[in-house]
Amino acid sequence: MLDLFYTPIAEFEFMQRALVGVIAIALGGGPVGVFLMLRRMSLTGDAMAHAILPGAAVGYLVAGLSLPAMTIGGLFAGVIVAVAAGLVSRFTALKEDASLAAFYLLSLALGVTIVSLRGSNVDLLHVLFGTVLALDDDTLLLLASISTITVLALAALYRPLVLECVDPIFLRSVSNAGTPTHLIFLGLVVMNLVGGFHALGTLLAVGMMMLPAAASRFWTSDITVMMLVSIAVGIVSGLSGLLLSFHAELPAGPAIILSAGAVYVISLVLGREGGLLWLVWPGRHLEA
Repeated sequence: MLDLFYTPIAEFEFMQRALVGVIAIALGGGPVGVFLMLRRMSLTGDAMAHAILPGAAVGYLVAGLSLPAMTIGGLFAGVIVAVAAGLVSRFTALKEDASLAAFYLLSLALGVTIVSLRGSNVDLLHVLFGTVLALDDDTLLLLASISTITVLALAALYRPLVLECVDPIFLRSVSNAGTPTHLIFLGLVVMNLVGGFHALGTLLAVGMMMLPAAASRFWTSDITVMMLVSIAVGIVSGLSGLLLSFHAELPAGPAIILSAGAVYVISLVLGREGGLLWLVWPGRHLEA
């Protein structure tokens, strides 16, 4: 048991760095994923994950695998796509989900094309699937900064975010905080996707946001507890995925997402809040 769980983390520095990275991603991405799920914006997160690819690819084209260039490019592209999709949905007959889908498909194709102009297949795999086992100090500092900013921002905006999830019409009637809160929240989504992009790549970054959030929904209906459970699920999934990749010689990023998917399936079956097992065999009702 010691060799199975403790030795890979204790003896190899790259495993320690990867574990710190996935913990930072879970701390910021889990709560953001919960609010995406409650606001019925789960697919928006997936679209935004692909939207950052052209900006990161331009940064790669200009400066190679440079952390600052790819981060700034990804943030810039994510903000542009979010604003453009909102404008298209507001001033045309196209709904926001359709406009986001159009922009995300264009972004994915454009990003892959840009990377292919200069890079090799190895560089393309790095962009699409990340390098969680090769995180350096600068990347870990970026991930820690993003998770810290996210936690502080969610703490400050907790009430309007919850109100917007539960009753957005009431929030608009009593406060003008709805639009600024929504824009700041989208900024947090983009930031966490850019951070996850460096570790898990553009195709898998959203997995550490949405799978732990979806799993947490089957265990509690309290939003605060849901956020804590999503963080715990993200950390457990990251650790188990890293150990699985080490012992089974699998790619680390997909192994982490598969572990999160396994936790989701277990929660779907066994979760006390709407799990399949509890729907098939409901508990007895109290009788007077």
